[in-house]
Amino acid sequence: MTQFAERITEIQQRIELACSRVGRDPKEVEVVAVTKYVDTETTKQVLESGCLHIGESRVQHAVPKWNQLGDKGTWHFIGHLQRNKAKEVVGRFEYFHALESLQLAAELEKRCAAGNHKMKCFLQVNVSGEKTKFGISPVELNDFVRSMANFSHIELVGLMTMAPNTPNREEVRPIFRELRDLQRELQRQKFAVPHLSMGMSQDFEIAIEEGATFVRLGSVLVGTSS
Repeated sequence: MTQFAERITEIQQRIELACSRVGRDPKEVEVVAVTKYVDTETTKQVLESGCLHIGESRVQHAVPKWNQLGDKGTWHFIGHLQRNKAKEVVGRFEYFHALESLQLAAELEKRCAAGNHKMKCFLQVNVSGEKTKFGISPVELNDFVRSMANFSHIELVGLMTMAPNTPNREEVRPIFRELRDLQRELQRQKFAVPHLSMGMSQDFEIAIEEGATFVRLGSVLVGTSS
């Protein structure tokens, strides 16, 4: 068993324990292996070890990897995206986790329509209110979701947030819980937002306890360098 297969097995056990604590089915949780800090060969090894969701956040590094490995697994763009880089992401990445403006949504829609592509998007919500983080504020969420009805090639599939980096993991629980509450309020209004992308290496178990369906794991799974 490779080092990555061993890590995947260990992480799956931790996911199962987190789910058991709150009565969830572990099959509801997908692991996105964040490979932005490792090279193409290491990314290939991660895919071959059984982790079929790959997360990248830098266009200049992600595109060469996709060109070699794009036929393997499901690719997620998980980082901040400038509008002038949208053309590089469309057609390569099935999921985009960091939609934060209608201008970017319009650019993605235009690029998708031109190539007859579809893209599944998460709205990034800055629940914590940190100025260093991207994302819309919770009060903007309803209007933003309503505006998404204007786009036919990009599909809203959920919400995403990033919690503060703190040594006390329990401090992030209210952040994840608020995103789940925002999701439930949208669902109450009949908006289809089935997924929550939240939780990283240091806090993914808490995120799962609070409803995450996608967790983005870098250091605990892939490492931080090639």
